[in-house]
Amino acid sequence: MSERADTVPASKTAARRRTDRRGRKLKPNMNDIAVGAAIPIVTLVLWQWFCDAGDIDPFFFPAPLTIASAFGELAGTGELFRHIGVSMGRVLAGFGVGGLLGLIFGLLSGFSRRTEMLIDPMIQLLRLTPSLALAPLFILWFGFGETSKVLIIATGAYFPLYVNTVLGIRNVDNKLVEVSKALGYGTVDLIKKLILPSSLPSVLLGIRLSLAVSWLSVVVAEMINSKSGIGYLIYFGQYNSRTELIFVGVVIFAVVGKLVDSLVRYLERRLLGWRDSYKG
Repeated sequence: MSERADTVPASKTAARRRTDRRGRKLKPNMNDIAVGAAIPIVTLVLWQWFCDAGDIDPFFFPAPLTIASAFGELAGTGELFRHIGVSMGRVLAGFGVGGLLGLIFGLLSGFSRRTEMLIDPMIQLLRLTPSLALAPLFILWFGFGETSKVLIIATGAYFPLYVNTVLGIRNVDNKLVEVSKALGYGTVDLIKKLILPSSLPSVLLGIRLSLAVSWLSVVVAEMINSKSGIGYLIYFGQYNSRTELIFVGVVIFAVVGKLVDSLVRYLERRLLGWRDSYKG
């Protein structure tokens, strides 16, 4: 009986400590969210107030409530979710193709100077070529279908991941490499246990930037003879002088882009928890 009586309070104390730790972690997160939401909320309130006062032309800057009404109209008909789904599918396809190629060629260039000398000059030339300049070529070669749209997005997704993968491998401390070799590490162990973990922060940054560029490139892709997607919604609003639809598309791009970026940052915190870095 005495052992059982001692065990129960101990378990309750441990549970209370875990709850307190969760509470301490949650409180700063909630404070961060509140601080981050303050400026957008104040901006929306002032925006609506100036619109109601007649100080802003509604054709150029529709009131937030007008934009919200357009959101509700599109959501009610199901068009909003259809456009978002189509754009997300194109972004994932383009990022899958471009990001994978960028990672593969980044690893090849990072590990081999000869490979870098062979392919990097051409890659850098293409990297400095705007996507808008390549879009007509893709349309000429592949038509107005999904292939050209995915390739436009893939082109944008390729370069950030390629560049950051090469930099991540090349920035591994050479002293650590020499120490690992002195300890008897073979090539495979050296790559698996030192180079890849050390370059992971840069690779994850490349993934984050590639996703962002993919999400931006889909605007260009969907404004070219498209019948669906958020880019098409913006073009439709411009063509029909419905400024509120343009703002709907812009808000969707901003919100979804931020959610995707936050997801990658969450993965960074989970995968790079071992780093002892400055938090600010």
